[in-house]
Amino acid sequence: MATRPLSAGAARGRPPGRFPGVGSGGQNNPMRIATWNVNSVLARLPRLTQWLEETGPDVVCLQETKVGDGAFPADAVTALGYEIAQHGEGRWNGVAVLSRVGLADAETGLPGDPGFPDPATREARTLAVTCGPVRVRSVYVPNGRTPEDPHYAYKLRWLEALRDAVAADATGSTPFAVLGDFNIAPADDDVWDPAAFAGSTHVTPAERDRLAALRETGLRDILPRIAKGPHPYTYWDYRAGSFHKGMGMRIDLVYANAALAGAVTDAWVDREARKGKGPSDHAPVIVDAEL
Repeated sequence: MATRPLSAGAARGRPPGRFPGVGSGGQNNPMRIATWNVNSVLARLPRLTQWLEETGPDVVCLQETKVGDGAFPADAVTALGYEIAQHGEGRWNGVAVLSRVGLADAETGLPGDPGFPDPATREARTLAVTCGPVRVRSVYVPNGRTPEDPHYAYKLRWLEALRDAVAADATGSTPFAVLGDFNIAPADDDVWDPAAFAGSTHVTPAERDRLAALRETGLRDILPRIAKGPHPYTYWDYRAGSFHKGMGMRIDLVYANAALAGAVTDAWVDREARKGKGPSDHAPVIVDAEL
């Protein structure tokens, strides 16, 4: 049986949403952890640095950075007090972790990565690192394209390898989360119109079964509180005014083990980051935890 989502309560002593200058840890100043598919860190760099200054996360998992290992714009974020761990391949994919509470024990990829289009081709889709008291794994799960495409079978195999890779962390005593763009909506409530997705990826039973198997390693779905509308969507297509029409999906997820889930004081989707000129098609998910 899949673990039920953990719905975060209101933060104690801190205002919700976007605000400047938060510190690290402490009873009245929780650690702030975030995930954001930036859809090109170079294209989104001014927005990213402004968001870091305004929101003050201690740890940020990024996906779809779309830069090689030597091309990440490090100076722009190190100037704000962040260290960087990254795993990139250039034009596509790419993940990174930014931390202002330390970086240690970085691991790129998955031991059982099936590769695509062949086992020898490992895409830059995941990075695990310890940041102070917490270990995080940033993930950019394969899209799948269509259920008939070989990329869909690769997606299912990749999710199985991810499950195996996180099993030890999921049951460990160190606070841990696997978070990022999963390219799967866990339930029908997580898409704006289930009928519109019939026969498409992101909602198929096989994908959701793999996601449930991941949770069953000992992880909880940290469900963000609702800021606007009936659902905490995290992604809206650029086309057809999807964001303003509320035609979204919840595919950016935070799955935390018991040690982290029990410390969560708040979680929300930063919709403001999806507004304005030149946004990513994803919004950040932010979690506060007393660690």
